[in-house]
Amino acid sequence: MSSSRQMNHTTGGRDRTIPEAAQPGADEFRVDVERIRFSPYFSRLSAVTQVIPQAGSGALIHNRLTHSLKVSAVARTIAIALNNADERTVALVRELGGCDPVVVQAAAAAHDLGHPPFGHLGEQELDRVARGMLGLPDGFEGNAQSFRILTALDSCDATARGLNLSRAVRAAVLKYPWTRHEFAGSRAEPHDLPRGVGITPQIGAAKFSAYAIEAAEMADARSVFGAIAPHQQTLECSVMDLADDIAYAVHDLDDFYRAGILQYTQISQEFRGWLEHGRELAALDITQLDLRRPGHALERTWRHLQAKDPWIADAQAFRESVQRVGHDLVDGLLAVPYDGGLDADRMVKAFTRRWMARLQASVTVERQPSVRSGHARLGDAAWHDVVVLKFVHERFVLDRPDLAVYQRGQTRILRSLAEGFNAWLNDPHDAARAPRRLLDSIEAATVEYEQVLADAPELLPQTDAGEIRRLGQARAIVDYIASLTDAQAISINSMLSGTSEALWEAGRGL
Repeated sequence: MSSSRQMNHTTGGRDRTIPEAAQPGADEFRVDVERIRFSPYFSRLSAVTQVIPQAGSGALIHNRLTHSLKVSAVARTIAIALNNADERTVALVRELGGCDPVVVQAAAAAHDLGHPPFGHLGEQELDRVARGMLGLPDGFEGNAQSFRILTALDSCDATARGLNLSRAVRAAVLKYPWTRHEFAGSRAEPHDLPRGVGITPQIGAAKFSAYAIEAAEMADARSVFGAIAPHQQTLECSVMDLADDIAYAVHDLDDFYRAGILQYTQISQEFRGWLEHGRELAALDITQLDLRRPGHALERTWRHLQAKDPWIADAQAFRESVQRVGHDLVDGLLAVPYDGGLDADRMVKAFTRRWMARLQASVTVERQPSVRSGHARLGDAAWHDVVVLKFVHERFVLDRPDLAVYQRGQTRILRSLAEGFNAWLNDPHDAARAPRRLLDSIEAATVEYEQVLADAPELLPQTDAGEIRRLGQARAIVDYIASLTDAQAISINSMLSGTSEALWEAGRGL
């Protein structure tokens, strides 16, 4: 592992090395892990929704913190396995810059720091608010917000801005190493673009890991990884990304089963309908697929898979995954309703252990991966398994009307918060009484935008000095809202809208 990769830290372009007083053999990557885990942004994740709200489900349901801890454990297991693999794999791991288990742990701990209240729908709504109401060209994105927290919003004893993390850890967080508008104007087909770009010319990439004001930080973090192609994750980042997929695909199913959300009859009909009538379904035009009929949703998933990922999508492998998941999840776990007893718990844990072991053991390393993959990837069969497991999440949990109604109500809170703070800050008679943290953030973000306009004006097209203060204010409002827990968002919104009677209690921490 190169010394530059281990020793150099930067914050805003400034380097530092490990202090002379550091204990012999001190592991700076371990320092990075501790800085992330001791961060208030990390603690906050215990009160932020992962997929479905904990309210009414108690401790059974994952939150963003427990999810992040499990991703860390999975990532570490994969990294250790790669470092103890066959000679060819170990040599390739070294060639690609290494795969330190502590680095992947740190990246996994940090990967969800930027998620706003109320899960993924909250992320989508905050992006709409940021681009529309607040006029931020690169809007909001949870991954970019995580990187912003690590490099600008949080602080440590070494610097007032950012956690002063190693390049290795900062690079390992960059799942989508580009800015929002980097692919603007591209005419490439989606399957020829990196996973996550999902190009929409009007708004840019669907997923990205840095706002314009952190573009230089992103470039610096990746500067020591000469073997990694542009727009490709570092090896450690691809391990973290795989761990995130595995934890989501398997552990979140625990939640849904324990909470009684997954219904055996409905899911069984879908799987059997596709397996038994696949030939007839394949003959239908995609516009003829009726998602209310068994098997049609799985057929649509297979069609999308073929279109997005022809480099790996295989009809026989997909069918075998449907059969495998159908046998073990649908006709196995879900056939016995969860009753909260010890036998039911053992059954869940056995299912989780089998699938975690299967998916983790399938990971391989490639020198020249597909543009839609990373240097570390799941084997072909396991990749299809994850697609089918995620299908169960999306079709039978995320698409439920009762959850949709609840989530739409929550997203109105985020819009209301943005409206309230924006109006307050634009009130010349009362803006000075806004929360101190918000006012400080405006000043800091304004300086950041001034720096970008001076150093890289191409990142802020059609922006002049007069716009900078407005951009700084808009970014600060988004930073502030994204840093709230679910409960804080609800409480502060009730205060801003004049419906709260618990003045001192609700306002604590503002």
